[in-house]
Amino acid sequence: MTSTGSANSKERELVIERVFDAPLEVVFDAWSKPEHLTQWFGPDRFTVPQVNVDFRIGGSYRLCMRSPEGEDHWVWGEYRDIKPSENLVFSWNREDSEGNIWNSTVVYLTFADEGGKTRFLLRQTLFPTVEDRNDHSIGWGQCLDRLGVYLSTHSSN
Repeated sequence: MTSTGSANSKERELVIERVFDAPLEVVFDAWSKPEHLTQWFGPDRFTVPQVNVDFRIGGSYRLCMRSPEGEDHWVWGEYRDIKPSENLVFSWNREDSEGNIWNSTVVYLTFADEGGKTRFLLRQTLFPTVEDRNDHSIGWGQCLDRLGVYLSTHSSN
C-alpha cells in the first residue's frame, strides 16, 4: 500500500531540467525582479500586465498572466527559501476567475554554474491530479522556452 501511494505521489510531481546559455546570476535575477518577469513569464503569447514581488523569505509575489484571448490567470505565493544564484522555493497558488484556488503546490528551483552556462532544475509538487501536472508541464515548458529566448538577448551586452 505504501509503494502505491509513493508511486502515485511521483506521478503527481513535475520535474523539468534545462541548461540556459547565460551566467548563473543573470538567470537567477530573471526570477527575482519584476522588470524581468514581465518580459518572459507565462506560456506562449501570454503577457504579464501585473506583477508584485516582495523578494525575501516570507515575502510574497502575485502576478497576472493574460492569455491572447484576454483571459487573466492569477498566481500568487510566498517565498519560502532564497539562496541567491543557488535555489529558490515558493508556494504556487492558482486562482480561477472567481478567486477560488484550484491549484496549490510548491515550486523548487535549483541553479548551478556549468562553465558559464546555468543548469536549471524546476520541481513542482504535489499536484492533485496527473492531468493537472501535465497541464503545468506544457505551460512551464513554454515559459522556460521564453526565458531562454529572453536570456539570449538580455545576457549579451
